[in-house]
Amino acid sequence: MRPVIPIQKNVVLLAFVKKREHLSISSHPFLSFVVPIHNELENIEPLCKAISVAMNLIPNEYEMILVNDGSTDKSWSEIEKQTEEFPELVGINFQTNYGQSAALSAGIQRAIGDLIITLDGDLQNDPGDVPMMLEVLQKEDCDVVAGERVTRQDKVVTRKIPSRIANYMIRVISGVKLRDYGCALRVFRADVAKNLDLYGELHRFIPVLAVLQGARTVQVPVKHHARQFGKSKYGLGRTFKVMSDLLFMVFFKRYRDRPIHLFGSVGLLAFGAGFLINFYMLVLKILGQDIWGKPLLLLGFILTLGGIQIITIGLLAEVLMRTYYESQNKKPYRIRKIISGRELQDS
Repeated sequence: MRPVIPIQKNVVLLAFVKKREHLSISSHPFLSFVVPIHNELENIEPLCKAISVAMNLIPNEYEMILVNDGSTDKSWSEIEKQTEEFPELVGINFQTNYGQSAALSAGIQRAIGDLIITLDGDLQNDPGDVPMMLEVLQKEDCDVVAGERVTRQDKVVTRKIPSRIANYMIRVISGVKLRDYGCALRVFRADVAKNLDLYGELHRFIPVLAVLQGARTVQVPVKHHARQFGKSKYGLGRTFKVMSDLLFMVFFKRYRDRPIHLFGSVGLLAFGAGFLINFYMLVLKILGQDIWGKPLLLLGFILTLGGIQIITIGLLAEVLMRTYYESQNKKPYRIRKIISGRELQDS
């Protein structure tokens, strides 16, 4: 019987890989595959075999982390069964459905690899592309290699068209110039993946989150297969969720570290407009005109009070951000590399 180790209140982990210290990136780095699973019973065994076949082509050691995100079929039982055939397999079982972002986050935080590879559990991503993506990561000296589904095998109306609209909006508004943001097949350096801070539905914006960290991203064409088993979890409704999440991402990207720049600018503009209107109404009153009940007077008061409130919100947001960084000893920057002339001479 395999050991069951509780790691959090709502998470159960099946561990089958010996604890291993993190190593610096070498020519054959240890790899961690992270796959969220939700009602993918028939895909689990073929997925494990596909990853195993792909990894037989390269000398890297690896682990497969399958995160069961509250499946209502027998996906977890199948994961337990496959651990007998694949000693590299690690299973994480959620008590209920928390969403793809939570599943990816749990798998990434559990991963012990130098490089972390994410892909969907529906067999539409091809693990056979991973060796090529690893080569690109080493050759380009980048932090993230993202896949691009060039010949996408999905329905046009419910998948392709909404995806193209979402990709265009994300590209224009975020400023991150990728062609396909929705491809789940990606290779990350571990430090980048573990600092993505995934929650809510932010898995759709992983490339944007990586760029926010200063990560260098390269996109390469990858294969994409039609779904053979199970049912797709995406549809037209996803487009509206992407649009709402995109509004948050715009704020997060531009004003996360300086919220007062947004709220302060808008607040000062509103307060200034209100002040000018009120001053104009005061002049009219001095000249003897009746200003009571005029809509312009009401607008002036609303803009003045609204401007004060918006500026106050900006100040509070600024204090919260400072508390966020200082209380957790976080830094608003990431260092890619440090060199020292003294160390070079000593070596």
